[in-house]
Amino acid sequence: MLTIDEAFRKFKSRLELKEKEQKNASDRHTEVREYIRTKFAIDRDFLTGSYKRHTKTKPLKDIDIFFEMKEAERHYRDKAAGVVLDAYKAALVAKYGEKAVRRQTRSVNVDFGVDVKEEDKTDYKILSVDVVPAFACGNDYEIPDGDTGKWIKTNPEKHAEKATQAHQAYSNEWKGLVRMAKYWNNNPKHGEKPVKPSFLIEVMALQCLHGGWGGAFDREMQGFFATMADRIGDVWPDPAGLGPPISKAMDSQRVPRARTALAQAARQADLAINHVRQGRNGEALKVWRELFGPMFPLS
Repeated sequence: MLTIDEAFRKFKSRLELKEKEQKNASDRHTEVREYIRTKFAIDRDFLTGSYKRHTKTKPLKDIDIFFEMKEAERHYRDKAAGVVLDAYKAALVAKYGEKAVRRQTRSVNVDFGVDVKEEDKTDYKILSVDVVPAFACGNDYEIPDGDTGKWIKTNPEKHAEKATQAHQAYSNEWKGLVRMAKYWNNNPKHGEKPVKPSFLIEVMALQCLHGGWGGAFDREMQGFFATMADRIGDVWPDPAGLGPPISKAMDSQRVPRARTALAQAARQADLAINHVRQGRNGEALKVWRELFGPMFPLS
């Protein structure tokens, strides 16, 4: 039977991208990048978000691609932010079809129609990408916010730098713990994700995972869930210090629901840890499987 440490390390490995997934992801985002360049004047395009920071969990979806537009497209900047999102959506619909393309608050999503099978397997295929129009603004960027009609500042490169620093300070286990928490957040048993956006989990982890790696995955996750339950109602600023709070979407209705789910996760983690104390390793594995979902191993 697996030990708890072995199970968590196997779980962490399952959440990491394999060579076939990396190849499919590369093929897909390269295809989108090359196509967008035929429709808009692009200075440069690059990967951002949790995929680039290696905190993306599975099933793999919503790979963020930033498109920094040239001055020839500056007329979009003088219009309401939704205009450029509509233009990108129209361009992508022409290639991928109406059903596959969805305008979001700050990006346009392209869904590749991949089925998610048992144990969240996708035959090593990615589900979707998010296309983000942007303009350079000094050393930072401006991206459209379709909800407000305004352009907001961001800097994904600063986000990546902070994640790297946190990972190194946590004996290179920080990103694995974040992926695990995001996978819990994606569990269909919740219905709607308790914590939105998923990036908020990563932002909270910059503070909630503190003191350095303690050496035990089960205790680290129990503490992480408990601390997030206590602090989910806090205002969590953009780590780059530029855009609106990352916790903006966590309103008075979402916060209590998320707090309840996180507190329940912490209690389940307590139960699993107690099973181990009592020598019931198999029961502990079952609790962790119930908490996280089908990718957590039982054997």
